[in-house]
Amino acid sequence: MRSRNGNHYFTLSLIFFYSLVLNASEYNISYRYVVKDSIIYNETLLVSKAMTKCLGSPQKALYLEYLKNKDLKSILFTHRELFIDYLHKLGLYTKSYDRIKNYNNHSTTILTLKTTCFKVDFNENFVKISPLK
Repeated sequence: MRSRNGNHYFTLSLIFFYSLVLNASEYNISYRYVVKDSIIYNETLLVSKAMTKCLGSPQKALYLEYLKNKDLKSILFTHRELFIDYLHKLGLYTKSYDRIKNYNNHSTTILTLKTTCFKVDFNENFVKISPLK
């Protein structure tokens, strides 16, 4: 929209707003690991782009740096410890099984983050990840 002095303030602000909104993507992330007898037995991280729009408002965000690669899964594996600590703060579902056979104790613990939609913003040097709830 043109103002009386000929400047295009409304159009520039609208383009800036759309560039901020369209830069954000939504991903479905699930995580699961199994601990058997105090040893990590299996660990799975699944990342996929959301096919439908996720509903909810963004919660507390995690900021991770990246250099060249814009692949979210590789960024998460690069900063694996930070991301796993972040998932623990979000809350993981825990199942635990104990079995005693011939005086030997065997335990299995399964920690799971059910599939959760995350809003992901890629900027120049960092990525902002926040769950939608």
